[in-house]
Amino acid sequence: MTDDEILLGLALTVVLATGSQILASRLRLPALIILLPVGFAAGAMTDVIHPDNLLGPTFSDLVSLSVAVILYDAGLGLDLRKLAGRTRGIVGRLLVYGVLLTFLIVASVSPAMFDMPLRVAAMLGVILVVSGPTVVGPLLDFVRPTDKVRRILIWEGTLTDPIGGILGALTFHAIATTHQVDVGRGYQLGQFGLSLLVGLVGGVAGTALLWFTLRTLRLGETLGTLAQLATVIAVSAVCDMVRDDTGLIAAIVTGLAVANLRGFDMPARRPFFETLVQLIIGLLFVSISSTVTPASLVPVLLPALALIAVLVLVVRPLVAFAATTYSGLGRQERAFIGWMDPRGIVAAATASTFSAGLVQRGESGAAKILPVTFLVIVGTVLLYSLTAAPVARRLGVVKPAGTRILLVGGEAWVVDLGRAMRSAGLDVLMWAGLDEERDRIKEAGLDLAKGDLLATAINPGARIEGVTAVFLATADDDFNALASVVMQDNVEGPVYRVGPPHDSHGVVAPYTGGDILFGRSLVRHVLAERYEQGARFVVQPASTPLPSGQDPLFVVRADQRLDPVTERQETVLQEGDTVVLLGSVPPAGER
Repeated sequence: MTDDEILLGLALTVVLATGSQILASRLRLPALIILLPVGFAAGAMTDVIHPDNLLGPTFSDLVSLSVAVILYDAGLGLDLRKLAGRTRGIVGRLLVYGVLLTFLIVASVSPAMFDMPLRVAAMLGVILVVSGPTVVGPLLDFVRPTDKVRRILIWEGTLTDPIGGILGALTFHAIATTHQVDVGRGYQLGQFGLSLLVGLVGGVAGTALLWFTLRTLRLGETLGTLAQLATVIAVSAVCDMVRDDTGLIAAIVTGLAVANLRGFDMPARRPFFETLVQLIIGLLFVSISSTVTPASLVPVLLPALALIAVLVLVVRPLVAFAATTYSGLGRQERAFIGWMDPRGIVAAATASTFSAGLVQRGESGAAKILPVTFLVIVGTVLLYSLTAAPVARRLGVVKPAGTRILLVGGEAWVVDLGRAMRSAGLDVLMWAGLDEERDRIKEAGLDLAKGDLLATAINPGARIEGVTAVFLATADDDFNALASVVMQDNVEGPVYRVGPPHDSHGVVAPYTGGDILFGRSLVRHVLAERYEQGARFVVQPASTPLPSGQDPLFVVRADQRLDPVTERQETVLQEGDTVVLLGSVPPAGER
């Protein structure tokens, strides 16, 4: 390729990866549904984005390092404290049964379906055991199942990726060196244990390096992010040099350690790292799908559809049924787990790498591995994307549609506001730091959060489960401003704060962005003063004319969604809405 073609190919790949994800977000679809067809179409129409032409034989190594970065980021979002009791057992059984049953069934039916030798079918079976957080996470964010089900599926999807990568590497080398897959000898089990050991050692080394850079050197957010990226790439590369694909285990172990060991000076928000991971996912899917040609899909299309049916209707329900028996989960929760097993980036990456290696070695049928995997990824993602939400609603495992508010603050006016919001039909949870404020909340009959809730909420990757919006209304404007920034990524919905005084000389509050509650006129001290002067919070239907001198604060929609009045957002009242108002100050004689 010429220099101009290489530049065009690189630029086009980045544009397609970014544009596809933007379009998917606007359509509220998993990005894979757009990325894979776009990459496939671009690869069919032009050769400039084909990774073999752009990067040559180094592409597979770049894929391995890129997946390691993705898995490290996934590990940062896993809280080991939540993998306890029955959840740990369920996830463990899902991994064991899922890997074994998927491998055995796919390897058994593929020789007849795709006219390939058993050893190549075994390679396909190992590739298809993985799922992945890059697919499961966005689907669950859209479906919004109960927290218990979400935790189980996220843990399974994250941990199955490195297991699948290791098994894929072992199977590949078994085929390449002996031209058969001997699963009856202890040799392969020993090889798996050795690979696991190398990955764990690499994870320990990565954790030590990050402890030195983040804890000892105390690097800031920018340099700390660069240190994480360099450490993950270096450790993964060294592990892969020692034993193939052990870098995936090292990456996820490092991420788990950083997220769960006390003392790590991790930034609460990682916008650059998150952006980088998002870009890597897009680039990988576009690049890998561009290598799949229309001619390679036609012979395997119908058998691949049959294989998808086997995976969705036979394998996954069997795995879920066996793994969740006597687990304490309800029948509906078990059924939904049995209807959620899409394939993702690791399946595509391993198929691209291992199928190319087997084709170079002249293995019959190896050329079918990538197109079959491509169709399985597209088919499972499309099927679960279209059906997961209605299935979850039918089974009753979706979170209630209403809003669960975390109202932070304990002054008298804040507690009265919480009471008014509850009377409007909202689920209100309150938190305050002082004992007298917490006593005031209890006396009002409102739900009081645990004392360590805010400490948990500011941890990187922590998730305040069940809370869909946070309102910060403490008497400390700087605390409200800082907390609004730190908690932004740890809540499913938005984080708001009451405004500081206009002439405030606070350290942080006047200079921090974010959406301010109630507009510029009703800042915190104004609200408190009006309440002390006798103004009270009023709840009334939107159909009732608003009395003069009263200010709207919130609009509760008919489906219990909450729309606050803010500086940036104007609320339009609709039939069936309820309005929370701040009443006017009564005349001096009536106080």
